[in-house]
Amino acid sequence: MILKLILIVGIIAAIYFVFFKKKPRIFKDTKEELDGSDMVECATCAVYSQLDDSILSNGKYYCSKECLEKVS
Repeated sequence: MILKLILIVGIIAAIYFVFFKKKPRIFKDTKEELDGSDMVECATCAVYSQLDDSILSNGKYYCSKECLEKVS
């Protein structure tokens, strides 16, 4: 009885994770695709800065060298 219940719960969980759970979005924005006045969020401190003033490293934007060094 308990084995059947575990099997049913496992099947329901598998269906949920395959069909309903949202997948994380991967940003593939490059500076050529965005306007220089667009605002991007810093991956470290969550402050928005202009794209021209931000630093792109490993696909993430940083507002300053200090925030970039915090990650390293």
